[in-house]
Amino acid sequence: MIVRPERDGDQAEIFAVHAAAFGQPAEARLVDALRSTPEWIPELSLVAEDDGVIVGHVLFTRMRVRDGKAVHDALALAPVGVRPHLQNRSIGSQLIREGLERARRAGHGVVILLGHPTYYPRFGFVPAGPHGIVYTEPGHEPAFMVAELWPGALAGVRGVVEYATPFSQL
Repeated sequence: MIVRPERDGDQAEIFAVHAAAFGQPAEARLVDALRSTPEWIPELSLVAEDDGVIVGHVLFTRMRVRDGKAVHDALALAPVGVRPHLQNRSIGSQLIREGLERARRAGHGVVILLGHPTYYPRFGFVPAGPHGIVYTEPGHEPAFMVAELWPGALAGVRGVVEYATPFSQL
């Protein structure tokens, strides 16, 4: 299995991965909608490919953390999906680790997500609230998490998150 950036022609397979992984097409449509936004980062839309078939996908897009007039850049990790018959085989973990490393090498310092609080700490994610990073809707703690990709990346980063517009349609 290899992990590589999404290429032209992969869109239908990526849609199928997310629709199957989530049991409905909302996350797959989210990925499609994000492709046409300024928040899209082509090199951080990664697929896991096994024998020429896409079996998993992870996406990192630009987002902001706003504290009054101060705006901090961050990345959103969402969604990550693996074909159901291949789940629990570390494919998602491999995609996340590779994506975080590629994001770090590209100079990004902060990644934010809304996900399972027992799964994501293994990748360095911690609750975002204690860092002063707030989700737009209350009640998502402890699933609202943040990770810094290099020491000190979170210094001074606080405020309310602003996801790309398609996230509000999910």
